[in-house]
Amino acid sequence: MITKIKRSINRMNYRIRIAGFLILVTLIAQSCVENAINQDKKEKYVIPEKLLNTLVIDTVKRCPLVNAINLTGIVDFNQDKQVNIFSLVSGNVQDIKVQLGDHVTAGQVLAVVKSSEMAGYGNNLVIAETNVTATKKQLDATTDLYKSGLASILDVTNAQVNYDQAKSQLETTKKILEINGNNTNGNYIIKSPISGFIVQKNITNNTSVRADNGTILFTISDLNDVWVQANVYEANVGKVHIGDNAEVRILSVDRAFNGKVDKILNVLDPTSKVIKVRVVLQNPGYILKPQMYASVLISNPEGKEALCIPSKALVFDRSRYYVLVYKGNGKADITSVEVLNTLGDKTYLSSGVHEGDRIIATIALQIYSELNN
Repeated sequence: MITKIKRSINRMNYRIRIAGFLILVTLIAQSCVENAINQDKKEKYVIPEKLLNTLVIDTVKRCPLVNAINLTGIVDFNQDKQVNIFSLVSGNVQDIKVQLGDHVTAGQVLAVVKSSEMAGYGNNLVIAETNVTATKKQLDATTDLYKSGLASILDVTNAQVNYDQAKSQLETTKKILEINGNNTNGNYIIKSPISGFIVQKNITNNTSVRADNGTILFTISDLNDVWVQANVYEANVGKVHIGDNAEVRILSVDRAFNGKVDKILNVLDPTSKVIKVRVVLQNPGYILKPQMYASVLISNPEGKEALCIPSKALVFDRSRYYVLVYKGNGKADITSVEVLNTLGDKTYLSSGVHEGDRIIATIALQIYSELNN
């Protein structure tokens, strides 16, 4: 009998403990629910009116989709407006009048070469002129003798031939002298054939030059427009076309230079695996200088449309892109978006927002952080 009573008491205690445990679990669950409700009831971050007045609120639009690729490149001379100057005679360089980087005009004297060849050309001119004078007098004398019956017509003809040959020799000598600077004092005058800048100078005073070794004395280039040679890797060759728009930027200038792709070289560099793409740019104020490094953005329209927003409206966090959709009254929602492409200050989206949505386009990262907190 006592044993049965003990068993009943034990069962009752067990049931009491189970009931107590269930009550405790219930109380904890209710507390969690209440906390969650209270958390939801917390007010979301509201953009202060003072800050709101400084924000730029933009609208999601549909824009023509543009394909773009960023390339590296280098500023180069316009080789169609570049002249290499050689010496046409042998001699010693004297009196160099220009230095590297100087601007010169067409016809300006660059240097003087003392040359025995030029002295020889001057001597040949004197001989040719003397020969013309002599043969002219011989012709006149023979003609007078013919009129007096003391010379034959054959003598007159021979005298005329000698005179004509002397005149021809004189003309040839003058042309040779003119080609070589038209100086009779033994000097070869090096002049600039075009206006431009001295971009290469390979001589100094007293340098000996020869006409047969092909040494470039000066290189002159017109820098009113320049070439930008951009590198396209083999995998991206199909993304670049002649006529594509090109936006060129250099480190030293806070502005963009706009041009078009006007040539794609059909030769692949076997080492770097790149193809050169050429962009011709106007160069006002000679801002672009040869050998400057350049960033080149090549773009072309695809004939399609996509949603677009200002690039400043994007926030990148946790490997995803977000925008802040403005709901009015200082409230904004964080919305995840899928980016198709970014072209300068414009970004194209495939999803996440709708046309006409209003988004915050300035200090988006700051407001994003406040909303997350």
